[in-house]
Amino acid sequence: MTAFAALSAYLPQGPGWLPTWQLIVAVTATLNTIGNLTSVAASRKLYNAAPGSVNSLQSRTFAIWTLTSAVVRYYAAYNIQNKMIYDIALFTYLFAFAHFGSELLIFRTARPAAANLSPVVVSTTSLVWMLTQYDFYVRS
Repeated sequence: MTAFAALSAYLPQGPGWLPTWQLIVAVTATLNTIGNLTSVAASRKLYNAAPGSVNSLQSRTFAIWTLTSAVVRYYAAYNIQNKMIYDIALFTYLFAFAHFGSELLIFRTARPAAANLSPVVVSTTSLVWMLTQYDFYVRS
């Protein structure tokens, strides 16, 4: 048995690429959680227009929010055809888009940079993908 064959048994088995995408985003969010639990540096990169507002409590709170989203996305990766899980996962991307968009455009605690544009791109891509493929994955 090859390493890939052994690993593929743990990958989402749902149709299409959306389950795999959910897993990739969930793993990335988990890594981001670790970074925000151990240091304020990652949060300061996100809120680069107001780094003085970022403290260890805010960074840990952001880490738990990120971890919560990651757990929902892990569930979505392996249960993509479950309407309730699909809908909740979709909302995690909507909330992320609203949060990062508002920090960039309304509150101005962030200036455009890779660290804070990345979640906007991921959330927008995920929202569009999930909305356009809703009927494919969730057969009402």
